Amino acid sequence: MVELTDTAFKTTGSKWLLPVSQYVNLPLEQVNFLACQGFALAAAFWFRLYLGPSHANPLVRHAVATLLGIAFLMFCFGWYSAHILTVVAANYLIMIKADINHVHRYSMVIAMGYLTACQVSRVFIFNYGILSTDFSGPLMVVTQKVTMLAFQLHDGMCKKSEHLTSDQKPLAVNVRPSLIEYLSYNLNFLSVLVGPCSDYKDYIDFIEGRHISQRLRQHSGTCNGQNGYDMTLNPSPMSAVCRKLLVCCGCMLFHLIVTRSLPITYNIDPQFVAHAPFLTRLTYAVFSAQAVRIKYYFAWTLADVVNNAAGYGFKGMDENGKPSWDFLCSVNILGVEAATSLKTFIDNWNIRTGIWLKTVCYDRVPRYKVPLTFILSALWHGVYPGYYISAITTIPITIAARAIRRSVRHYFLGSRGLKLGYDILTWAATQLVICYIIMPFLLLAVEPTLI
Repeated sequence: MVELTDTAFKTTGSKWLLPVSQYVNLPLEQVNFLACQGFALAAAFWFRLYLGPSHANPLVRHAVATLLGIAFLMFCFGWYSAHILTVVAANYLIMIKADINHVHRYSMVIAMGYLTACQVSRVFIFNYGILSTDFSGPLMVVTQKVTMLAFQLHDGMCKKSEHLTSDQKPLAVNVRPSLIEYLSYNLNFLSVLVGPCSDYKDYIDFIEGRHISQRLRQHSGTCNGQNGYDMTLNPSPMSAVCRKLLVCCGCMLFHLIVTRSLPITYNIDPQFVAHAPFLTRLTYAVFSAQAVRIKYYFAWTLADVVNNAAGYGFKGMDENGKPSWDFLCSVNILGVEAATSLKTFIDNWNIRTGIWLKTVCYDRVPRYKVPLTFILSALWHGVYPGYYISAITTIPITIAARAIRRSVRHYFLGSRGLKLGYDILTWAATQLVICYIIMPFLLLAVEPTLI
């Protein structure tokens, strides 16, 4: 209890929930985060039911979303929230003042430079400490948003349509956003704490009431023409919200019961390393690395729930004709756990960040696409050596996996039995490879990584 109290006194966020933090034996910043996300969920329902596009004009929706988002930042991070606001303000000035031909470059340099400076302070000033008030998460999300918008603005205002890819064309932004639109996109309460990063045009469609109707029109071809908003074709997200909340509850229980009993640092415990058999250490490494994923499943699924509750994240009708609310989904848990290749794992893990990396790097650079994308990913995550060890390790493994798949897989497609055996073998290999890649990412420093 004393440790929690000491940590709380170091935080610049609110201490109102310190008694709760002590009672449930969770760090105060986690309690504050859960409280804000719980309030965000309630506010999201209100935002959809009473402040929807048919009840309020876009300006009001923008203003409310922005003010709530800033309030959450202040509650969780106190004066540290100034870092997030500084990045947003600086990039807005770049967007309206800089040469539009170079706005994407300036935005990337400023946003990534500021993020890196903050990450460096964690390593060298705080000596590898994870600050009790860790504002880097929201700063990472804002970095994605401001750079994504800058690239899409450059696409819309500087490039001809025929020079854009099929992914870039519908998302290109042709007009500079107003100040309230820019602030709302970057600081709205739905995604300010943990994301996800959505495309600017999709967010504006949501605020202005076109988000659902446009996707429904792809299936039914109907719309009432009233600002793109159709009251009769507005599927409820309640089923998706309830299902995803159950997933969150399961993840929370798993984290409290299992993950806490499998600390990742036990992999480098001197007694364990010296006396445990190799297979025991390998088994513990695999299961402890898998257990760590649960907290990410929880945070990303809860963020998805908040957006869905507000009416954002509608993907369209699935193959069974039922509404799908997975447009903003950041993780496909089944896809991750059942992955039979590294590519499948990456495609289903932190999906929205993968889209951002593809948008601002992979689709832009003329050569060395894979190495440069992984390096940008590592730089975005921070400056801990473990991040770069993981990124560098992933590059040759990705190249090797592609070569092996092309050379070997077709031999196992002749029968269901062979295919099943191949899938089981590649699933086990993928889990081992992921464990090996992710361990430096979790241990952060060089020495424990080598151990």
